[in-house]
Amino acid sequence: MIVRQATINDHQHIVNFQLAMANETEGIELNRPVVEKGVNAIISDSTKGHYYVAEINGQVVSSLMTTFEWSDWRNGTILWIQSVYVLPEFRRKGVYRNMYTHIKNLVLNSENLNGIRLYADKSNHPAHKTYETLGMNQDHYITFEWLKES
Repeated sequence: MIVRQATINDHQHIVNFQLAMANETEGIELNRPVVEKGVNAIISDSTKGHYYVAEINGQVVSSLMTTFEWSDWRNGTILWIQSVYVLPEFRRKGVYRNMYTHIKNLVLNSENLNGIRLYADKSNHPAHKTYETLGMNQDHYITFEWLKES
């Protein structure tokens, strides 16, 4: 398995993964052109974040996105993991573990990165278990949100 930063060549895989994830986890059908623009915005502007993909035998089987949160308490950046998707036939086979380890190693080897955060739908218990198995916890914060209607 290879975990690498995504390129423009991965654009359609990531778009398809995002559409599938929204449908599977929240029953939402996203607008493909909007998602295509959103994915392209990250790939073409690294100040917004980064996508990473996992490949097995040349097939892209997973993607995730990282974005940045400045922490004045730590005088450094926290990476947020978002938009995680693994093709169903590759789940429970260590794909996400490898991707998480890749991101964690980026943090461990950087003077400017201080940690990793993520959020998960509160009903996505399999994801919660995965994150806890990797050493993450939900001890400190609860996420609140307000979103403008599109």
